[in-house]
Amino acid sequence: MQIAILTFDGFNEIDSFVAASILNRLRPQGWSAHITSPTPQVTSMNGVTVERQRPLDHANEADAVIVGSGKRTREIAADSHLLGQLRLDPSRQLIGAQCSGALILARLGLLQNVPACTDVVTKPWVVEAGVDVIDAPFCAAGNVATAGGCLASQYLATWIMVRGAGEASAEAVLRYVAPVGEQDDFVEHALHIVRSSAGQPRADNGRSGGR
Repeated sequence: MQIAILTFDGFNEIDSFVAASILNRLRPQGWSAHITSPTPQVTSMNGVTVERQRPLDHANEADAVIVGSGKRTREIAADSHLLGQLRLDPSRQLIGAQCSGALILARLGLLQNVPACTDVVTKPWVVEAGVDVIDAPFCAAGNVATAGGCLASQYLATWIMVRGAGEASAEAVLRYVAPVGEQDDFVEHALHIVRSSAGQPRADNGRSGGR
């Protein structure tokens, strides 16, 4: 399983690094999650500069894609040249978006007629793009999922692991990264969120509270 973690200038470190770290725990099963960016280097919203591991077109070939968020997402979502390089396809890929990454999925036409999760700042922009936003940390519809709130990145990672490797493998990874003494609760909660996502209620034209 090859996974592209789309990471742009101004990115949120939690979104990109937490998901990448969790997913790479499945390296023994042939999994690999890469920081994927349009430029050789990207700098986070807090000034952390990293080198990309894969160029942007890796997202088009990957088995799964997570679109991270950041303070420049609205600008990126308006960049037709950049978005034109992305050919994401839910018929052959698992595609997830973290917080403001939902806006990019909306611009790519991947959130049509499905509810989505995002953060409170991004919510009005996602609603403006014609997407129903629900008050939940995670929601999946088929091969497309969205998460709202920085620490909800664990749910995107869990969803990809469950879909790609099964619950037993996902549980083993989650148990390893869970806070000591809280493993049982941590694992059960993450799996519950992912299992129940299909039952999330639709928003009333995106006007319900969002994340």
